[in-house]
Amino acid sequence: MNIILLGPPGAGKGTQANRLVEHHGMRQLSTGDMLRAAVKAQTPIGVQAKAIMERGELVSDAIVSALIDAELLAMGDAVGAIFDGYPRTAAQADSLDEILSRHDRHLHHVIELSVNEDALVDRITGRFTCATCGEGYHDRYKQPKVAGTCDKCGGAEFKRRPDDNEHTVRTRMAEYRAKTAPILPGYEARGIVHRVDGMAPIDDVTSAIEKVLASG
Repeated sequence: MNIILLGPPGAGKGTQANRLVEHHGMRQLSTGDMLRAAVKAQTPIGVQAKAIMERGELVSDAIVSALIDAELLAMGDAVGAIFDGYPRTAAQADSLDEILSRHDRHLHHVIELSVNEDALVDRITGRFTCATCGEGYHDRYKQPKVAGTCDKCGGAEFKRRPDDNEHTVRTRMAEYRAKTAPILPGYEARGIVHRVDGMAPIDDVTSAIEKVLASG
């Protein structure tokens, strides 16, 4: 099964993708991760992409498509794919269809994790992690059981991402809406778009996604 997982930063895509990988043996294809891995491994695509990024330019759709094409080839036919962060434009959506066709695959579902912007701002701006082990916490929803001490490792230092602020979150939301809006009508016409409440408890979101997958 091949699906696109959509949602703005903080919607919970990573958590849900990890569960799909664990429960169904699917492969999460995050274009950002794939690009960084190709650059680190100094593959031909990675070398080309590094030169472009060092010039301060955006990596072309052609390079991203080549990355996805190579990954699908390496995965083989038996493994389902979760596309995360791609496609973001109508042109990329067309390109993905062509790539899937070359590998005798087709897109089964486009699942969007819908969020409330104000609630998402609260979710993201309140989060922090243990500086030692990375355990996640939140000002409102998940404080350490003992103030100043990590529940998991006992560490006493915590950190926040510098971009976890309201201005950045709202800017990301606007960018997400601008980039995602063009690709949804085409998928909606094919009857494969499903919207799941991304603000629901994590297990409820997982259950809702499972129902979508079970539908065929």
